Order: sequence, then structure tokens, then C-alpha cells
Amino acid sequence: MKLEGYKLVFIAIGFIGVLLIASPVLADLIHAPADEQFSELYLLGPEKSAANYPFNIVVGHKYSIYIGVGNHMGSSVCYVLYVKCGNGTDLLPTRERSSSLSRLYEYRVAVQDSLNWESPLVFSVSRGSISGNKSEINALQINGVTFNINKHSIWDSNSTTFKYQLFFELWLYNSSSNKVLYNERFVNLQLNLTRLT
Repeated sequence: MKLEGYKLVFIAIGFIGVLLIASPVLADLIHAPADEQFSELYLLGPEKSAANYPFNIVVGHKYSIYIGVGNHMGSSVCYVLYVKCGNGTDLLPTRERSSSLSRLYEYRVAVQDSLNWESPLVFSVSRGSISGNKSEINALQINGVTFNINKHSIWDSNSTTFKYQLFFELWLYNSSSNKVLYNERFVNLQLNLTRLT
């Protein structure tokens, strides 16, 4: 065999050797990553769509929304959904921490993997007032249950609103610790207390 023939054999053997050595790395690159496990939390407007959310609210009027949870955790999960109310200065939750505000209302639901749970939520300000540049919500009704909250808001001239928010935190039951743990999911509904015109 001539030198050219040996050269091709050495190149072929070298290439095969490189492939064999690199095969674990290539397998990791080619291997599809496992499905990400997560929960979703969402709000829908009164027509069960992402539109027409209540914003300008009036004392004594009822408003409807839908709250939903989607389970993509790989198995059935028991969720606890806390409903809280804050004003423009209260800190909302973040992905890292839940809100320190008191929970007003809660849902406890078990959701099978790859399914969603939705429920209507009807709320109203049952006692509240506006006086000058200050507003106050004294009592909030959620699904027929009244909660005394005594939240006030100062007129925000930049957004021309009395800022409030109704927000929802998603927690899940951990069977090993027998506790519910914050799931780093929250949604909020911005509200403006206003007068009838």
C-alpha cells in the first residue's frame, strides 16, 4: 500500500476515535431535555377571555372574573390559592417571596396532571368611600363572604386613580413536609375605586 493509502486509513481511524471519545458529550447535546415541570396561574375576564377585566369599581356593584390553575407537574397536585387585597403602597408578592398581607379567601383544589381548573370569583366593595384625595375600602365581599379590610388609598395624579389590587398567590401542598409552600406564582387585578357619574 502506498503512503497515500495509509494516510486515508489513519485519518479514518482518527475520525472514528474522535467520535468515540466525544460520543458522551454528543449524546448529552442530542438528548432532548426532560419536560419542564411547572404550574400556571391565570385570570380571565367576565366572558372567560383575557379581556374586559374590571378596573373602575364602585361601592355596591358586583364584578366577575375567573381564576384558573394549570398543572404541568407530571402528577396530580393539591393547590391552595390565596386571595389578598392591597392598596397602591402594599408590596405585591414576587417570584421569591409571597406577600405578607393577610389572606382573605382561599381555594383548595386537586388538579390532575395536564389539566386546568377554573372557577368564577365575584367580588364587590360592600363598604367604602371617597373624600377629597383619599379613598377607603372598609369591607370587601368575595363570593358572598364579607371581609373587613380597611384599606385606604391616596389619589395618584400620575395615573389618576385610587390604586388597589386584588391578587392571587398559588401555593402547593408538599406531602413530605405536610405543609403548603409558595409556588412562585401570582397574578393581580389592578382596581380603581371611583364614584358613579
